[in-house]
Amino acid sequence: MARAALSTNAVVDIALQVLDEDGPEALTLSAVSGRAGVTTPSLYKHVRNLAGLRALVSARIMNDIADQAGHAVLGRSADEAIRAFMKAWRRYVQRHPHRYSALIQSPEPQTTEAGARLIDIITAALRAYGMEDSAAIHAARCLRAAVHGFAVLEAQGAFGFPENLDDSYDLLIHVMIAGLQAPR
Repeated sequence: MARAALSTNAVVDIALQVLDEDGPEALTLSAVSGRAGVTTPSLYKHVRNLAGLRALVSARIMNDIADQAGHAVLGRSADEAIRAFMKAWRRYVQRHPHRYSALIQSPEPQTTEAGARLIDIITAALRAYGMEDSAAIHAARCLRAAVHGFAVLEAQGAFGFPENLDDSYDLLIHVMIAGLQAPR
């Protein structure tokens, strides 16, 4: 990439390539600058430091998940929306396990907007179950924990039994939907 074409977005694009090809441990300013064809100090015009780059990458990943989940949920409600949401999130992790493992899971200023979009998608789907405010937040946390836990374990190859993982995930979706339908 020519120096003139380098921008913050281009730096994030290159960082995602590093993640996809070499994993999260390989994400360094040196690796990104090498792929960009510039010296490492040249990156400081676009990112503050490695932590800043990781935050920007995390925001992009969170936005990508929100885009895909939002598209999957569009036009659906209740059980169909929850099923589509959970499947879209898992598909993202299956396609981009290294990116997902680099996602900053704790609240981070760079990911606030993207995280809010994702929460808005979940809480909109939860309204069909009569959940709003605190009830929706509690349910959203449970959905996130379920999807995240399964997807991370799957990406790490932690499910050693031969039973089909899609069947297991379908059961998880069923359990989550049944929990959402349960009287409170």
